[in-house]
Amino acid sequence: MTVSDFATHDGFGLAGSVTGGAVTPREIRRAWEIFQQDGVASPAVRPQVIASWQRSRAHRIAAGCAEAPVVSEAEWHRRRQQNLRLVHAARPAVEEARALLADARSMLILTDAAGTILETEGDARALDTGHAVKLQRGGVWQEAEIGTNAIGTALAAGKPVQIHADEHFCAAVQRWTCAAAPVRHPSENTVLGTVDISGSTDTFNPQNLAHAVALAHQIEAVLGRRIALEHDLVLRHFLNKRALWLSEEIIAFSRTGALIFATDRALKELARRNEAVLADGRLMPVRETAPEGWAQRMGELLPGASLEIVREDGEEIGGVMVLHAPRRPRPSGREPAHLAAPEPAPGFDAIIGESPALSEAREKARRMAQSGMPVLLEGETGVGKEVFARAIHGARTPPGAFVPLNCGGLPRDLIASELFGYERGAFTGADTGGRPGKVEAADGGLLCLDEIGEMPLELQSYLLRVLEDGVVYRVGGHGARRVNLRLVSMTNRDLSREVAAGRFRRDLYYRIAALRLTIPPLRERGDDVLLLMDHYARRAARQAGRPAPRFTAAALDALRAHAWPGNVRELRNVADMLVAMTDGVSPIDLDDLPVDLYGGASDETSNDLKSLERTAILAAVEACGGNLSRAARSLGIARSTLYLRLAAWEREAPPRGGRA
Repeated sequence: MTVSDFATHDGFGLAGSVTGGAVTPREIRRAWEIFQQDGVASPAVRPQVIASWQRSRAHRIAAGCAEAPVVSEAEWHRRRQQNLRLVHAARPAVEEARALLADARSMLILTDAAGTILETEGDARALDTGHAVKLQRGGVWQEAEIGTNAIGTALAAGKPVQIHADEHFCAAVQRWTCAAAPVRHPSENTVLGTVDISGSTDTFNPQNLAHAVALAHQIEAVLGRRIALEHDLVLRHFLNKRALWLSEEIIAFSRTGALIFATDRALKELARRNEAVLADGRLMPVRETAPEGWAQRMGELLPGASLEIVREDGEEIGGVMVLHAPRRPRPSGREPAHLAAPEPAPGFDAIIGESPALSEAREKARRMAQSGMPVLLEGETGVGKEVFARAIHGARTPPGAFVPLNCGGLPRDLIASELFGYERGAFTGADTGGRPGKVEAADGGLLCLDEIGEMPLELQSYLLRVLEDGVVYRVGGHGARRVNLRLVSMTNRDLSREVAAGRFRRDLYYRIAALRLTIPPLRERGDDVLLLMDHYARRAARQAGRPAPRFTAAALDALRAHAWPGNVRELRNVADMLVAMTDGVSPIDLDDLPVDLYGGASDETSNDLKSLERTAILAAVEACGGNLSRAARSLGIARSTLYLRLAAWEREAPPRGGRA
């Protein structure tokens, strides 16, 4: 419904009969008298007003009630404090009313959800007259207290309404004409209060209702921006401290318990521990408990969880909940150390990145891991092929041993003994008891052969026989040893070309490449660069016992624009260097980056592009009502990238006035 509809729509505009004819004040007065006498509803009265009269009658409101009740000064202060965000959001509207209504014999009224008047402003004559019926600060204007009136009826019906003269239930209030609209929470849609324009009956103006609706929308917009800012503050708290919780599941939430950030794993773990804690996307203990009781209530419902409350200007605006992993008992002194539970193998969640290219590769690898077939991982040097190999290994339960071997990192004459093992006396310098090779060590687990294209051609046939028969013969021996293993091979070469050139056996290639997966280079992974830099820089800082580093937006842009020929390995080295060479206090800026990492990042064109990017992001956040997940989807970027951008811009912004 648009504002222009309010003047004629039934229930919102002037009184009118069901046949559409004009209704005179005398007819409304007569209808009110009949209803007060015997409860009969006249068709001359709008249905919304009749419904309110009937509610008023059910509340046993006396038509002769002279004024609304008023809460004590202390109670008014308490209610105002509870609704401080609403009061602050309405301040521009209240200040505007001071000028617009100064000579209009009308006033603006702001109430809470219980109909308690929190603020009044406008013509001094209207303010003085309002005291006669307690249309003043502290007055309670629910229908259950003073019958039909714009404030109470708007709250009861949950929609805007105008009540004029004899439409009021109590005779003492019939000197007034009032228009009120509910103010709703921008994201939860709950009614927070009302904004009302009231004046004497001879000031009646049907546009007052449209004005009240516009003011309500204005207040809701201010609240929405404030909520988005609070969400950003909670996210910054999370980002600044998440290095402390890398191995834990974390949930960030608002002051109403609404989820701001949570991984799928965190939500699953929360449901596993106590599924009743989360309902409709909100943490119910936060929603139902005062902030000072959040930690205790969460501790009761989620043993092992801890809570960090985030405050601004001394007010609780949300928090971060950490679902600590249960501690494994240490082996006693009488128990052999090898009986301690092994650390779980890293899974696919350990692969950092949210870009479409990486997400597709990760999902393919997940399906490949379930098949049990040999996998060939292809990709440039440093793209993280071993991380994928370890994730494939960790997908099996139990995973068994992960046994890596770099076929290009050993002298040619040692590869055979390392891979297949050797018997006593097999060659000069051999252990007297012989030694098992990597193939035997991988029995029941996964053998990971890196740079398999470097394997000498004469050994490739031996490897093929092991894979075909499941049997290994040590160098210098004749005894067969049965093995059952999974194989992941890795290469930065094009093995099909090596086959065509005669440098790699065709039959072995088909055996190890039953499933092939290309890992995308870092230059094709977009904003994953920022996630990886944040991860490795925080890890390096933690190892050095230093605070987590921060980056300026200019530095983030330069990191994002770099081609990264060394891929993730190069990025990790840069992260280690930056942590070692900066003071850990000032944000890392362009001047701190290696010279070859950026070029022309400060020219006018680049600045214009960064300004356009910032404008687009902030516009998307506002268009989505502060919902950063929806904003990220609309922009086509990762949610975590959006968090990093906002955090960097906030650090670069000058402090707000009046803030320490």
